[in-house]
Amino acid sequence: MWYFSWVLGLGLACTFAILNAMWLELDPKYAASPSGLPADDDEAASGAEK
Repeated sequence: MWYFSWVLGLGLACTFAILNAMWLELDPKYAASPSGLPADDDEAASGAEK
């Protein structure tokens, strides 16, 4: 019966990964940035001065 707990664990891990990705997509400071960095860090990453 080890396979039963293995399947449950795998399903839980996949569910957690999917929910985490959906939560990150809904976060406006990450969703609005094309580089995936927070909006404040985009300027620093490109070398632009404020």
